[in-house]
Amino acid sequence: MAKTFEIGLNPSFPADEMLSYLGPLQNDARFRCQLLEGLDRNDAVLSAQQLQGFDAVIGTLKKTNAGSLSDGQRLLGVACFGVGYDNVDVGACTKADVALLHTAGAVNHSVAEAALGWMIALGHHTFRKDRLQREGRWDERSGWMGSEIRRKTIGIIGLGGIGSYLSGLLRPFLPSEVIASDPFVSPERAAALQVRLVALNELLASSDYVVISCPLAKETRGLLGAAELALMKRTAYLVNVARGGIVDEEALCQALQSGAIAGAAIDVFAVEPAPADNPLCKLDNVILAPHSIAWTYELFQEVGGMISQQMLSLLAGEIPKGVVNREVCGRPGFLRKLEQWSR
Repeated sequence: MAKTFEIGLNPSFPADEMLSYLGPLQNDARFRCQLLEGLDRNDAVLSAQQLQGFDAVIGTLKKTNAGSLSDGQRLLGVACFGVGYDNVDVGACTKADVALLHTAGAVNHSVAEAALGWMIALGHHTFRKDRLQREGRWDERSGWMGSEIRRKTIGIIGLGGIGSYLSGLLRPFLPSEVIASDPFVSPERAAALQVRLVALNELLASSDYVVISCPLAKETRGLLGAAELALMKRTAYLVNVARGGIVDEEALCQALQSGAIAGAAIDVFAVEPAPADNPLCKLDNVILAPHSIAWTYELFQEVGGMISQQMLSLLAGEIPKGVVNREVCGRPGFLRKLEQWSR
């Protein structure tokens, strides 16, 4: 009898919803998907016992680190349901001969569209004007004159897939210029996107909207603190659709409270789930979302489709697309586990 490819689900939303986006795996008798045990416990990190017996894990609700991975595990891959992998220890995966997979490209449109929508909402005071009407404050409307993207400078921190897509969405809005800060992007690539590369400090000082779309890494953790936020214009807006640890939340609160910047839209937090008493929740010049502003049916369908293809590749004994830790692909231990499925 053929061996079953066992998949454990580690989802940040209901498992039955995740399964609905993994249709090809549900309908293929060669796969068996089940929720990892013990996800309702307070432990923030998966244990090696929870991962025992699985060939792959999908999702990153609980962290995967060196303690999660042990010798003798059959685990081949950890697949992020999205593009971010800051909950996974990349080096530990490589050492344990486990491929870390993400769905680069699948999130670009949705996240970029959400960022653009928030830029418009901030500039036009959409939520403030909604409250004026609901609270019978019609006569105060002239005090909330809006501002367009047209003829504004837009700064994008991180010109990867999401930042690149956003630069294209912005063109019909006729900004005066789109600039970006990203040490990994060449001037030629930026020029092809009609974007000018600048240093981070210049971007912060020049931009009317600052959009954060870079990954959270050692180099970007705490990238924007009090000193960096102080460089921004008093009329500028900050939009963070990346990760919470990139911005110092306490410094951001102070900047928003003092009027050092005009407002912000925040989808991500240093601690998640973010508690309701987070100081950002008390500010009127902030739009918030619980790390879900870009969640759409289309996004999840694309992500689910890419993950399903990754699992099918592993089942066929092939290296899938979207491997983050590429060095694992040449490790004898990983190749031995992979070759078991090609026979």
